[in-house]
Amino acid sequence: MKFLLTNDDGIDAPGLRALYEAASALGEAVVIAPAEHLSGCSHQVTTSRPIRTERHGPARFAVHGTPADCVRVGLHGLAAGAEWILSGINAGGNLGADIHHSGTVAAVREGVLHGLPGIAVSHYHKRGQAIDWDRAAAWVLPVLRALLGRPLPAGSFWNINLPHLGPGEGPPEVVYCAVDPAPLPLSFRLDGDLFHYDGDYHQRRRMPGGDVDVCFGGRIAVSRVALFWCGRKSTFHGE
Repeated sequence: MKFLLTNDDGIDAPGLRALYEAASALGEAVVIAPAEHLSGCSHQVTTSRPIRTERHGPARFAVHGTPADCVRVGLHGLAAGAEWILSGINAGGNLGADIHHSGTVAAVREGVLHGLPGIAVSHYHKRGQAIDWDRAAAWVLPVLRALLGRPLPAGSFWNINLPHLGPGEGPPEVVYCAVDPAPLPLSFRLDGDLFHYDGDYHQRRRMPGGDVDVCFGGRIAVSRVALFWCGRKSTFHGE
C-alpha cells in the first residue's frame, strides 16, 4: 500500500516523524509536507503563483505551500499511485469544530475530493506537558491498521484524536464516535478597536459521547467524516 503523508506543522515536525514511523510499518510512505508551520490554514490552495518544492531525501519533499497544496502536487506527480492520504500527527487536537479550520484535516479532505480515502491524526495537547511522540506512534499504528482494513464509503474520511495521558498510562481505549457540533468558545478581550481571542480551548463545551468528550476523557476518538458535494450543500457529519 502506498501512502502520501503530509501535515500542517511543517516537514520537520516530530508528529510527522511519528506518523511516518507508523505508516512505514504498513506500506510505502512518501512525505510531501509544508516547508513551514501552517497550523489553522484550513483548505487554502495556491493558484496565483508557482509552488516551489525541495527534495529533502528519498521520497521526502518540502512544499512552499499549504497542506492542501501538498496533496495536489503529490497526486499530480510527486506521489503518483498513492492509495491513501495520511495527515498529522498534529500537535494539538482537531476535535469538533476544529475540523473546519484545520490544515491537517483539509489535506485529507482534498484527497477525498480527488477520490482517495484518508486519515487525519491529531494529538490533544495539555498545557505545560510535553507530547511523547514515540508513544503516539505506538498508539496510532494499530488504529491505522484497523481503519485501513475497514470499509470506508466514498466521499468520507477518518479523523483520529489521541488523548494526552500521563507518563506510564495507556494504551487508551479506542472509541468510534460522532464529531461534536458545538462551536469553540466565543470569547474576546477588547482593547480599543482590537479583539484579542481569549477563549479557553480546554474548557470548551462537550456533547456526551462526542469526540471532544471522548478525547478529553482519556480515550482515542475515531470519527468518520462525510463530505457531500456535486450539487448538494456541503456539510460534515461524524458517526
